[in-house]
Amino acid sequence: MRLEDEIKQPTFQNEGQKAYLNILFTAGWLSLRQAAAFRPYGVTLPQFNVLRILRGQYPKPATVALLIERMLDKTSNASRIVDKLEEKKLVTRTVCPANRRAVDICITEAGLRLLRQIDDSGLTTFEDSGLTEGELIQLNNLLDKIRA
Repeated sequence: MRLEDEIKQPTFQNEGQKAYLNILFTAGWLSLRQAAAFRPYGVTLPQFNVLRILRGQYPKPATVALLIERMLDKTSNASRIVDKLEEKKLVTRTVCPANRRAVDICITEAGLRLLRQIDDSGLTTFEDSGLTEGELIQLNNLLDKIRA
């Protein structure tokens, strides 16, 4: 649906304002959609993000500092997220042997299984969005360009 119809605003100051609002609206729309989609798996979007980072590190451990650096939402409390994931037995925490002040965080087999289930569900891709491969490449390039 067009942004104009979604937010009941027929005109914008210019295309730049419309694009800006469209990105904000779409980000919110995606967040709500993802929150609902992850609910049956018992995880939140920030928890999924931490698990995704840990899977990328696997089998090497990560630190909280590394998680913060790589998280999509920089305002999330990584330590608290790790606490929740540890309660769910999706990650483990151990004192780093090389630096006793640091803590190594690793994804568990249960965490890897959960990510495989989520991957298989298609929740984290735009493959069925109706966009072509070329349009997805263009979208990625444009979003990268905005942040450059």
